[in-house]
Amino acid sequence: MSTLQTIHDVPVMMCAAEGEVIGGEGDVLDLIGNASYQGAQWVVIPVERFDEAFFQLRTRVAGGIVQKFANYRMALVVLGDISRHTEASSALRDFVRECNRGRQTWFLTDVEELRERLTADG
Repeated sequence: MSTLQTIHDVPVMMCAAEGEVIGGEGDVLDLIGNASYQGAQWVVIPVERFDEAFFQLRTRVAGGIVQKFANYRMALVVLGDISRHTEASSALRDFVRECNRGRQTWFLTDVEELRERLTADG
């Protein structure tokens, strides 16, 4: 179940932690379509929803998913603690750092951090 919220005048689709596992680009098409239909600018997906392959950059799953969101001009937030993944991979740490510098994809620990980013960004 996903809900549309407005955070600092920004429409954000919040996905539930329970739901289908996201293991590739095809798994996000319905989320993107639904978010677009509802007028969302950001889609927030809890880390629990992602297949382990997402956090292993060599699989190219993360890159494909991020690219799919970019192609549809929909921003993505991966929400939750991914420290066990970033501690195991300097490439993932670098990827997360680069994403967080931009306006397309953010890796954030909680909704409060999202609120702060959207305030600062607006």
